[in-house]
Amino acid sequence: MAAPMHSDNQTIAIIVAAGRGERAGGGLPKQFRHVAGQSLVAHAVRAFEAHPAIDRVIVVIGEGQEELLAQAVAPAPAPRNVTGGASRRESVQNALCAIARDGGASRVLIHDAARPFLPARVIDDLIAALDRDPGAIPVLPVVDTLARGGDKLGDTVPRDGLWRVQTPQAFRFADIVAAHDAWPAAQEATDDAQMLRQIGGNVALVEGDTMLEKLTHPADFALAEARHARPAFRIGSGYDVHRLVDGDGLWLCGVHIPHNQTLSGHSDADVALHALTDAILGAAAMGDIGEHFPPSDPQWKGAESHIFLSHAVKLVREAGLAIANADITIICEKPKVGPHRDAMRARVAELMGVDIGSVSVKATTTERLGFTGRGEGIAAQAQVLLQSA
Repeated sequence: MAAPMHSDNQTIAIIVAAGRGERAGGGLPKQFRHVAGQSLVAHAVRAFEAHPAIDRVIVVIGEGQEELLAQAVAPAPAPRNVTGGASRRESVQNALCAIARDGGASRVLIHDAARPFLPARVIDDLIAALDRDPGAIPVLPVVDTLARGGDKLGDTVPRDGLWRVQTPQAFRFADIVAAHDAWPAAQEATDDAQMLRQIGGNVALVEGDTMLEKLTHPADFALAEARHARPAFRIGSGYDVHRLVDGDGLWLCGVHIPHNQTLSGHSDADVALHALTDAILGAAAMGDIGEHFPPSDPQWKGAESHIFLSHAVKLVREAGLAIANADITIICEKPKVGPHRDAMRARVAELMGVDIGSVSVKATTTERLGFTGRGEGIAAQAQVLLQSA
């Protein structure tokens, strides 16, 4: 296969998920089984998609497994898939051929779906290593005593220089294509790194991670569930304030309310949606609205706040979480919220993709005390409950 240079300097992740996984039990191929709230392949897909250095993800699946893949990563759209071959080597080669037909890439990371928990640090280190070498793999030292023997103990084997090899394995695209082209078709390879070594390519070693342990047997799934399962419920709170200035109306909960004042802010200053966005991000431990949409960034000047909320909802769904309910309290003297409450609930429910019965919007005053009591601004509080999807 030809390996054209790619002008966009793309880094593409290939997830090999075409096996039958019979040793794992359960009747379903293991890459589609769930652990810690998501399927194995969904964990891997979302780890790559969330990494800023990865431009695209391709999943190699078995013939006829398109629907299984779609169900495994739902509600997010399924990434591009390629049908695998009779062996892992052929499956990887099919993905490489697909990339070449699309115009190539600069780098590829080849990963087994059976290693679902993928730290961003490992991806960082692998990509950085490709600046020096055509290939890089994550490894961990062998810590157990090694010994030869049959039914009786034989001599021990020195552990110096021995490593446990993990995935993802990273390569310059042209080099790994050349390695696959040169490999004898009748011979199987232990992994892609050995194929690159066969044609004289250097493979750098970077520090692996115990999170990358391969799930093979039923006991592996039980242990992974115990280690990685998230709490069934997560609670977040948000609070925001915006100043009132002269204007022709303001936005609250995504609804425009006629008024002789407006809220001042870098965006449309929808104080209720800002508090709600922070509550969602907080429940998922994903930072706050200022990290995702810095007020110093001119692209968000005057932006509609539903963009921020939709982004937060997308992030939590991709993390395998669902919104159970949201409760918003708007604190102001004017305007009156009551006449607009149902419209606000409907708009928030629409933006979050939940039933209106899961959204509460209420208002209160501070009995003319403080900045809200003096009509200088409006505050909002929000609480959100997330649950495992």
